[in-house]
Amino acid sequence: MRTSSGRRLVAGHGAAGPGTTGPGLRDDGEDGEDGRRAPPPSPPATRRRVTWQKLTFLPVVLVAVLLATWLWFRQADLDALSENALSDGRVTKALWQHVELTVISTFFVLVIAIPLGVLLTRRAFRRAAPVAMAIANTGQATPAIGLLALLVIWLGIGMRAALIGIIVYAVLPVLSNTIAGLKANDPTLLEAARGIGMSPLGVLTRVELPLAVPLILAGVRTALVLNVGTATLATFGGGGGLGVLITTGITSQRMPVLLLGSVLTVALALLVDWLASLAELLLRPRGLEVGA
Repeated sequence: MRTSSGRRLVAGHGAAGPGTTGPGLRDDGEDGEDGRRAPPPSPPATRRRVTWQKLTFLPVVLVAVLLATWLWFRQADLDALSENALSDGRVTKALWQHVELTVISTFFVLVIAIPLGVLLTRRAFRRAAPVAMAIANTGQATPAIGLLALLVIWLGIGMRAALIGIIVYAVLPVLSNTIAGLKANDPTLLEAARGIGMSPLGVLTRVELPLAVPLILAGVRTALVLNVGTATLATFGGGGGLGVLITTGITSQRMPVLLLGSVLTVALALLVDWLASLAELLLRPRGLEVGA
């Protein structure tokens, strides 16, 4: 019914509260000048939780650490062996090799683990999931240096053996998080998607995977940091990387060389983790964002 002011009242249940005009009645909005009811207020806007502190804190810390390391090297008294280990672009070459190992291994981990995780959650292949997870667990449970040694014996010295070892070691977190994310989806949402006529591929790509993105990205972030750390062992298989500086510093007992290799490895791992954390926030589907 309508009041003398033109407001429409709708019968309801429960006690009166804000926006009501009495017990059992609620205000359903005001009519505009043209007689049409005004639309309800829009929901609060969502926001990305990328603050300026998140964007600047870690990069500033890393720049300060690298600058302090550079200033220390400027005044350090390096002997001939240390200068030889750090000259002729060897540091740049080792850093580039380390980045290359990390990027290539992460690419193959994603290509292998995410499709395999999707496949193992389909009805026809669910029985194979425990076997696949057991194999992935075995790969990560094996000591990385022992796995690399076996691969070198099998494939010979070179970057190929190092890459395979890193990939085997990092598949587990992405695979397990992909399976967990897809299994955690609400069955009623999937049934509703099928009920409106979506194909199985449409349900997967438009409902299941977007809902599983947060867990999948968390696994990718873990794999990235694992790859940076494991890539230091590539030097034992002839794969290069920052591990060359670390092992040179240890075997020759040259602290500056060891310090530089360690600082660069830690800085690269922290930088990769920071970039992955930003990707987690920015790539999260908008429908999963918490309202402001």
